[in-house]
Amino acid sequence: MPTATVLVVNAGSSSLKVRVLGPDDEVLASCDAAAGHEAEVIAGFLDGAPEPDAAGHRVVHGGADLTTAVRLDAAVERRLDGLVELAPLHNPPALRGIRALHELRPHLPAVACFDTAFHSTLPAEAFTYAVPADWSERWPLRRFGFHGLSHAYASRRAAELLRRPPEGLRLVTAHLGAGASLAAVAQGRSVDTTMGFTPLEGLAMATRSGSVDPGLLLWVQRHAGIDPATAERALDREAGLSALSGRSGDMRELLAGVDERDERCTLALAVYLHKLAAGVAAMVAAMGGLDALVFTGGVGENAPRVREAAVERLRFLGLEVTGRTNTAKEPADRVVSPAGSPAAVVVVAAREDLAIAREVRAVLER
Repeated sequence: MPTATVLVVNAGSSSLKVRVLGPDDEVLASCDAAAGHEAEVIAGFLDGAPEPDAAGHRVVHGGADLTTAVRLDAAVERRLDGLVELAPLHNPPALRGIRALHELRPHLPAVACFDTAFHSTLPAEAFTYAVPADWSERWPLRRFGFHGLSHAYASRRAAELLRRPPEGLRLVTAHLGAGASLAAVAQGRSVDTTMGFTPLEGLAMATRSGSVDPGLLLWVQRHAGIDPATAERALDREAGLSALSGRSGDMRELLAGVDERDERCTLALAVYLHKLAAGVAAMVAAMGGLDALVFTGGVGENAPRVREAAVERLRFLGLEVTGRTNTAKEPADRVVSPAGSPAAVVVVAAREDLAIAREVRAVLER
């Protein structure tokens, strides 16, 4: 079905984005809503939207076995149920969306598209944890990586903007939003990333801690007497920029606090940038060089001050931005570094919907 009209259901931890993409990927209908009312939103959306030929659902965690997009059925849903504890903020709303749409359109072909799938190409040295051998033998304890749909699209779109084939590029894609992660994309394949077994590892995020010393967590659990569920909730929902700033995990509010000389907001931004710059450098090391740094996601696209500050810390990699191009809002996809720079800086609007539609059509053509 190469010209299928695709319904895209992107159910995240805090939002629900629904789109209908036509045969040429044109947006025929769209709706953005808060998470938690998937059935009502999807039902209302379908009442006024063009009838799709198929549907694609974004699913954050596919585990060790679901490493490519798959057609949804009862068996796949059961496997997704078993992965909820690995992505407790993300997989439950995705499953609610899947089940709501099945109730509304039981005969509509539906495909699950996984954020972890793009990172299934990680080499063993990048995905292996140095944990006790009996743990690894008992469970699939490995780094999975996330935001794969966004990283995949951003890397392809950046190659188009640079007018070079993906196979000849070493890119660091920076998906910066409420959740944030980096990927090292060499020759079109993910070879390293900052998130790991769960979406908690890596950069400091809006309400997520990012990487912390596991000994710190054990120490707090012993001294505070908290159980794993309480610790998980704290690190997922009560940490990150929100905790550091005491104000918000929203970058816009954080930057406003910095302008007001709020010390906690200033520290929160400094921590964010420190971890971001260190993470980019680590991704570059995994590839042995860099051709472009690609910013995407809500913060990556809409916070030129964050881009400029991050690039300033990475000038040793040959990165720089031009002020006028960096602060411009149009076009959404653009190169913001000077011509002739040793490594380019690119901004790409996040379009997970296009990545999902592409995967849906590929599954239907098999």
